[in-house]
Amino acid sequence: MTTGSDWQAQVGRTWAENFALTDRSFAGLTQRLLERIGERPGGQVVDLGCGAGELALAVARMRPGARVIGLDVSADLVAAAQARGSGQHGNVEFELSDAAAWRKAGFTPDLLVSRHGVMFFDDPVGAFSSIRQGSAAGASLVFSCFRAPSANPWAMGMAAQLGLPPAADPRAPGPFAFADQDHVQGILGGAGWTEIEFEPVDFAYVAGMGEDPVEDAMSFFRRIGPAAPVLAALAGEARDETEGKLRGWLEQHRSGNLVALSAAAWIVSARNG
Repeated sequence: MTTGSDWQAQVGRTWAENFALTDRSFAGLTQRLLERIGERPGGQVVDLGCGAGELALAVARMRPGARVIGLDVSADLVAAAQARGSGQHGNVEFELSDAAAWRKAGFTPDLLVSRHGVMFFDDPVGAFSSIRQGSAAGASLVFSCFRAPSANPWAMGMAAQLGLPPAADPRAPGPFAFADQDHVQGILGGAGWTEIEFEPVDFAYVAGMGEDPVEDAMSFFRRIGPAAPVLAALAGEARDETEGKLRGWLEQHRSGNLVALSAAAWIVSARNG
């Protein structure tokens, strides 16, 4: 389980330090998500759980006449986003805030977006209810989230190499909390959102590139994802053995100078009212 407190602490710091790698891994999904966002009107845009800012900055480029605000609970990620956006776009800003409670005088969002940033609310119905109440009538919501672990070989394969058991509560805050379509439908519907739609998107999760893409992927997974805490807790032969299994599995997914793993997400859209 990954909570908001985790993002405020080490998880947020690690993602801030490695945002180029995480942006790379989601590149195929990001493009599709931006296409769906581009189909919706909106001049006051909020990025919920903006991370290091890639989505918010892209939306700001797409909509130079819009005002875009990115929100995140991690001070490290907000700082990274601010540094990336400095001097680039005058229509985007980033704030350290919990999206579930955020309000800003004179700003009523009519478009709310997120790339994998909304699966960590302790009370998702309450959070999405508050977000809806703070948005304009008719506002659009567009976000992405992972589908089931079984549809994500990158996650299932890695879990098998690490010997990780299935999550005790698959709906607990974390990467796969919104995997079940009916569950998410219930959350959004219970929060008052309407016209809820789900688009399945399959994409290549890019884990490694370059002259030695397997080692590049190993370096990535030592820092980000489910392997990181497992490897950090091991030492000596135990760590060598586990890294050997993981490296052999990644080698199976190597194609030239690329290691890419199959991934599956939802793009979810809804309307306020």
